[in-house]
Amino acid sequence: MTLVAVSLMLALVFTALAVSTRFVRRLDGLGFTFAVLAVGSLAVAHPPLFTSWGGFELKRAITPLVQVILLGMGLTLTVEDFRRVLTMPKGVVLCCVLHYTVMPVGGYCFARLFGLEGAVATGLILIGSVPSGTSSNVIALLARANVPLSVTVTAVSTLISPLVTPWLMRWLAGTYVPIDAFAMMVSILKMIVAPLVLGLVLHRYLPSLAARLARVLPFLAMVAICTIIGVTLALSRGQLLTMGLALFGAAACHNATGYLLGYWGGRLAGLNEVDSRTTALEVGIQNGGMATGLAFDVLKSPAAALGSAVFGPWSAITASAIASWWRTRPSDDASAVETAANVRTAGYPAKPATPLLQAVKVNVEHR
Repeated sequence: MTLVAVSLMLALVFTALAVSTRFVRRLDGLGFTFAVLAVGSLAVAHPPLFTSWGGFELKRAITPLVQVILLGMGLTLTVEDFRRVLTMPKGVVLCCVLHYTVMPVGGYCFARLFGLEGAVATGLILIGSVPSGTSSNVIALLARANVPLSVTVTAVSTLISPLVTPWLMRWLAGTYVPIDAFAMMVSILKMIVAPLVLGLVLHRYLPSLAARLARVLPFLAMVAICTIIGVTLALSRGQLLTMGLALFGAAACHNATGYLLGYWGGRLAGLNEVDSRTTALEVGIQNGGMATGLAFDVLKSPAAALGSAVFGPWSAITASAIASWWRTRPSDDASAVETAANVRTAGYPAKPATPLLQAVKVNVEHR
């Protein structure tokens, strides 16, 4: 059976699984992941479908698509999310420190361990050097973790990324490919911080417009992520076929290390069970859209985006599994119980801030 036939068969299987998540309770929360896998399979089967449309190169749409995703994130944020740095400084600082040490160094170590080279190795380091992914907030809600802490860490780690990510990349990935740290900082400010701040301003001063945008942006963000992954796999199909197994192994170990060291780092630092679970999610889940955008915009390398294309869907599967496990095993630690109560009184998940969180809330209540 040819590669094209296998890829098409996988695309059909994943599409069927994506549809079945609406009817099969055991597959709840995995519909988007299966959709991404279906798109990825199509990209491998027929790359031209994701390289250009009518003469327009789809890779030129990567940056605007990432900006749409970050605008959606900004629309969910409030000033209160940043004020929590003052009310829960230990958790926020610890999460950010662990995130920007465990994951970048882990990316470098697993790239070396699995024999990755050049742009592909750079991509694994890149996915480890970006801030927490916005999906961590949804997973924290599903896992009954500390959602306010999760939201604040995601916001803070994103805002400091223009300074931290370029330096980490120059230090860890500079031996693989040349890294222009200043160009990367400018790209992050333009592609990540600007739409994030715009969303925050709209939420603050034009709430009615923000509410209307928030109804459609989650869907647009999901389409954007599928498109980004499809373009990445289509343009780097050769490298995927030669190094795909090693890259998958490295990404899986990288993701697991983030969860493990994030959780135990929190416990050893004195955080309660709920906050330690939150730390695990914040360390182990990365902003794949930002990593892909930087791979195209700064590194000019589709192969460097393979790390995020593999890491992202895999982390979605593992995070959903961890959330389901933790949800059925609430902590009996007294301080953790108090934290969980504070989370509920803060409006999480009583009043989720976005349609995506509302969808997860409905899903949780029907379990």
